[in-house]
Amino acid sequence: MRRGSMFSRLLIGFLAVIFLCVGVLFSLSYYHLRSARIESRMQALKTQAREMAYLAAQLPSDTIPRAFGQASPTEKLMKWKADRVYQQYNAYIIVYDRNGNQRTYYNEKTLQDQSMQYLPSQEQFSSYLSQVIQGQEIVVQTDSNAGPLFTVIVPQTQTSIINNRQTVTGLVLIQTAAQTVHASYRDLVWQVAVAAIAISIAAVLVAFLYSRRMTRPLIAMEKAANQMASGDFTARAPEEGTREMLALSASFNQMAEKLSRQEQSRRDFVANVSHELRSPITSIQGFAQGLLDGTIPKEDQDQYLSIITDETHRLSKLIASLLNLSRMESDETSLSFTDFDVNERLRRVIIARMNQLEEKQPEIETDFENDPCMVQADADQVHQVLVNLLDNAIKFTPEKGCISLSTREENDLVYLTVKDNGQGILPEDAPHIFDRFYKADKAHTTGKGTGLGLSICQRIMEKHGQHIRLLPTDVGAAFEITLRKSSKTGGKHADTGAGQD
Repeated sequence: MRRGSMFSRLLIGFLAVIFLCVGVLFSLSYYHLRSARIESRMQALKTQAREMAYLAAQLPSDTIPRAFGQASPTEKLMKWKADRVYQQYNAYIIVYDRNGNQRTYYNEKTLQDQSMQYLPSQEQFSSYLSQVIQGQEIVVQTDSNAGPLFTVIVPQTQTSIINNRQTVTGLVLIQTAAQTVHASYRDLVWQVAVAAIAISIAAVLVAFLYSRRMTRPLIAMEKAANQMASGDFTARAPEEGTREMLALSASFNQMAEKLSRQEQSRRDFVANVSHELRSPITSIQGFAQGLLDGTIPKEDQDQYLSIITDETHRLSKLIASLLNLSRMESDETSLSFTDFDVNERLRRVIIARMNQLEEKQPEIETDFENDPCMVQADADQVHQVLVNLLDNAIKFTPEKGCISLSTREENDLVYLTVKDNGQGILPEDAPHIFDRFYKADKAHTTGKGTGLGLSICQRIMEKHGQHIRLLPTDVGAAFEITLRKSSKTGGKHADTGAGQD
């Protein structure tokens, strides 16, 4: 129902615009065509009047009625012209010859037409005559009880050679009802209406097809969105339609792909955390039960109590990482910027991890371009980033391997790099290593972490307005962070607290 409603609203919108445009086009076309047709009819009527005025100047001076067979050629031509005007305009015609004699032409229908009983009054005619004597043509529309009338008065003039004065040698007055002139454009209504209907049908068809083309991907996208809302992140929108729809579909599918990866990461995270939680809890529960029921001999109790303590530390660390990430994501953590020596921080982190380092006995290489190297940042937060990076390096460095730590200054930034010669990061894992909950170790090896460390590091660096990135290497993995260089150089400096481990 909603899909049909979407399509219907879009189609109705298209049709409303189309009909509005067609209506405006119909009105303008009708108005202009009607005006042109009326103008054409009036010009034709004036042409007929000019020809009859010329003939009027050639008529015999007497007014004796003659049979058609005895009439002069001019009279016959005048009668023929009058008949044509009768047929085309149903007009009432008065002709004045060069002697001022009046000859009236009409047919019975014209004579019976009430509109023809309203010829110009003597006063009006005198006014028209004063203009006609000067050679002007008169075209006026007047109102009568029978309706509007068109009156056309056309003179035939002759210029005197002696005094250069114009003399009217013939005059024609033609009067016809306005509707006989207007009737000529009534057929335009049907012509324009048929054209408008044809255009509307074609436009409706185009609008239907176009709206279907636009709504089909939208409907498919709505269906995919509903699937995703129900938990199916494999749904994708078809990439079809207009350029804008292609861009929208591509963005939708990109979003769906990210949500799918996020959902998979979330599931991996739940599996990882479940495994990491289950292992220490199982150990704590089993050893505690053994201590309580006496299964574990008294001489071994201290050893198992130590194991229980280590497991509780591991469990506490996991929970702390989860809480820390939650605080970072909710922007609850505020930064406290101080000036400190980042090289000194690296040394403290190395000392704090001496037990882990002694187990694998890696070679520690340091390359400090400037010592001390002063930065301005939140010391505790940076300390946590360094701890996470060094823990990763120790974790994946083989026994008697090599871990390199370096700092260098460039412009207003300090670049700090932690590099190991371990197994490295697979190309397919590289784009996701900073994703929340992502863990490249798919085997869920105990003690290998939960995939939160690098995500926490990235969030901390983002809050500082800096970056952390994976550097390309031939062997092992190398991570680089940037910090803002402090204005203080060497000497005594603020570096309070050892940070949190």
